[in-house]
Amino acid sequence: MSTPPVGATVPAQVDPGSADAPQRRRDLPRCSDDARRRCDPLGATAAWTRRWLLLEHPGPWAPDALAGSGLAADVREHLRQVLADVGGRALLVRRPAARPAATAAARSPERRWAVVDQPTGLARWGTWEAALADPTAGDATGPLRLGGLAAAVDALRKDPDPATADASPLLLVCAHGRHDACCAVRGRPVAAALAARWPAATWECSHVGGDRFAPNLLVLPDGAYYGDLDPASAERVVDEHLAGAVRTRYLRGVSNGPPLAQAAVLGVLDRHGPAGVRDAVPGRPVPVGEDRWEVEVTGSGPLPPRCVVTVARTRRAPARLTCRAPGEAVAVVHEAVDVRTVA
Repeated sequence: MSTPPVGATVPAQVDPGSADAPQRRRDLPRCSDDARRRCDPLGATAAWTRRWLLLEHPGPWAPDALAGSGLAADVREHLRQVLADVGGRALLVRRPAARPAATAAARSPERRWAVVDQPTGLARWGTWEAALADPTAGDATGPLRLGGLAAAVDALRKDPDPATADASPLLLVCAHGRHDACCAVRGRPVAAALAARWPAATWECSHVGGDRFAPNLLVLPDGAYYGDLDPASAERVVDEHLAGAVRTRYLRGVSNGPPLAQAAVLGVLDRHGPAGVRDAVPGRPVPVGEDRWEVEVTGSGPLPPRCVVTVARTRRAPARLTCRAPGEAVAVVHEAVDVRTVA
């Protein structure tokens, strides 16, 4: 298995939302509206992830999507452990509701899975069956209980084979309304617009984090997170991303490192882009003062070969960061404050 980026272990993917908290009243302001009024910074808010497990599931999705997927508890726990071991994250996916493929998938017991690897930019696909939701199916202690997901677990544990893997882009739009209403209200129109242009690539997905930045778009296998979109800006963003000419206006970050590394990449793209998100590779952050670090970024394509970026960490005033949040919380902001080209 390839070495995790930035010389550190990818942290376990913890859902920052309060899935068990009741939804706020519909007449109260939504977290995405409040965040836009506050001008909350988007940058360096992507989830650091090496591999994604995508499970096709027509829904409805529970607030904790995997727990409500119908998979038996021991299967879910096994998946969570494997994902933690590889720096991974599970997402439920479905075709946008208005697409014919969504209706066909809901009726079929056979569903697709994918394991998407960010470092190599490759994905592997397979199928699993909804019968896995039956707690009486198979041997509760043996590998048969995983059914078609045994191959997915195997794929999670191994690096992909370029000869058989798929490098096609995937467009995942968070539309997880039972986790946060903003994701459904703002996300579904974006998913519909992207599906009209890129029907094979577009999926709705469960919670990706950053509810207040809804609608959120995750472009795989690059691991690029975008937020604060609408249908028109989402199409422009995808066009630019696929052309390798990414601009930073809507870019939350790239999942190949922690927030300090993401901020450094954003700083280089902002100063020297547009460029592809894989054209900027961050190194290890080095502390240079209180709440300040330097990160060397190796560039290719239109970017300088080497830049040193100073990243500062600040804290915002307490605010309600998700619609489900039981109270206010402090958001930490990582931002590039200086970008220097070095020989």
